Amino acid sequence: MDNRKTPLTARGLAIGIIGLIVITASSMYVALRMGALPWPTVFVTVLSMAILGKAKNSTLEEINCTHTLMSAGAMVAGGLAFTLPGLWMTDPSASLSTITILAISITGAVLGTVFTVIFRRTFIEKEKLPYPMGEAAYNTLIAGKEGKGAPILFTSLGASAVFTFIRDGLGKIPAVLGLYGGSTLFPSLSIWVSPMALGIGAIIGPVLALMWFGGAVLGYFILTPIGLSTGLFSSIADADAFRSNLGIGLMIGTGIGVAVKAVISLFTRKREEKSSPIPRNVIIAIGIICIFAIIILSLTTEITIPEGILLIVGVYLTTYLSGMLTGQTGVNPMEVFAILVLLGISAVMSPSLAAAFAIAGVVAVACGLTGDVMNDLKSGSLVGTKPRYQIIAEGIGGIIGAVVAAFALIVLRNSMGGFGSPELPAPQAAAVAAMAGGLSDPAAFFIGAATGLLLYLLKVPSATLGLGVYLPTYISSAMALGAVIMAIVKKVSKNKAKADETAALISSGLLGGEGITGVIIAIVSMF
Repeated sequence: MDNRKTPLTARGLAIGIIGLIVITASSMYVALRMGALPWPTVFVTVLSMAILGKAKNSTLEEINCTHTLMSAGAMVAGGLAFTLPGLWMTDPSASLSTITILAISITGAVLGTVFTVIFRRTFIEKEKLPYPMGEAAYNTLIAGKEGKGAPILFTSLGASAVFTFIRDGLGKIPAVLGLYGGSTLFPSLSIWVSPMALGIGAIIGPVLALMWFGGAVLGYFILTPIGLSTGLFSSIADADAFRSNLGIGLMIGTGIGVAVKAVISLFTRKREEKSSPIPRNVIIAIGIICIFAIIILSLTTEITIPEGILLIVGVYLTTYLSGMLTGQTGVNPMEVFAILVLLGISAVMSPSLAAAFAIAGVVAVACGLTGDVMNDLKSGSLVGTKPRYQIIAEGIGGIIGAVVAAFALIVLRNSMGGFGSPELPAPQAAAVAAMAGGLSDPAAFFIGAATGLLLYLLKVPSATLGLGVYLPTYISSAMALGAVIMAIVKKVSKNKAKADETAALISSGLLGGEGITGVIIAIVSMF
């Protein structure tokens, strides 16, 4: 096979699949044990480049497709780990067959891949979202293959890796630093001691980063103290319930806005603009895949046909949100999207307990894979790789990763004493289990949804705002700090073009160093 004609080579596929198996299995372990999952994007880029970089006739496009395949299973593993264990936490006697788990995993992976075909042009070509991890992978590729900016990038990457090893491997540096201890009215404020967080903030820029942090300020330091002081909330717990449901509502309101805007556009576009940028045969193929997904889930899980139809709609909306938020912030709250679709279907149907967690699993896997695909497509767009090759690679990797992740989940459950134990606490799955019974504050959710819809139609990044309201302050504060530092550096620099290039390289190195070290620690911990 001539590498100059196609980037999907036999050697690239073989290398990608071997790396995929190891990274998927280790990601399952880390997601269950630590409740966190580092993006594998830069790690697999460096690994693919190290193996293929000196090979005969190797190209950036071949390396790009290889790392695309290699990373695909990590977020599939996260989608399963963040949802399905909640079933056994809720009912230890519950049973899911191997076929059921495989169906959930593979269906979610396929849906996440095919819906990306619809969103890619909007997010990457039209809106040009930053996709911090994708940009970091691209900078790493260029620096490693062509030597452009290599000293700056790899110095930053090395420093970040050493710092992360001292923090996580040796435990000598706290992961979170408290800035304010809190009071009876004001919650505590802390910051994530993370090079990656600073790098993400620097890449996404001050507008998105400060919108994100503004959401945290709104939720934690405006609404909470006002509510407590006026008697609207009787306790911090009530305030937290309002805040988290408001944040979720803001995100889902964005999803509703996407649907509303799509419907409006059907009636307002000019006649000559009505042709879809997506070929008709692709749309038909996606429709057929969705029908098969509904049939397979109805035959292998307790999801009914009507529930399956609603599930497809929910996956479409949440994968759109996943692609948007990953592009804007580098964060992909897949378990939140799973909760949203589960609650939406539960509001009009009555799914069984097993069906409820199957629904959550499909959504989380699809959203996880969408985030990964979009990061890879961003780096591919910058490199010049044709999207169809990457989508094929991601599809292959997603399906193989889905099988590996399903068996890894089963093996870990059978060998380490069950979920919810000190060995496998699975905190995200516990949160899904807690929310499966319904929203803790429906009024806050509907207020957030209405506000999110309005803000989205006004072209305000409401999903990013909602993420800040929902997530802990230590995440958004670190991102904001990175954005502010980088903005100041660019402002005082005399050579703006040089400052932009150096900033991108340093930021990519900060992301890559922590990401690579996190994956290595995960693999070592698994063994």
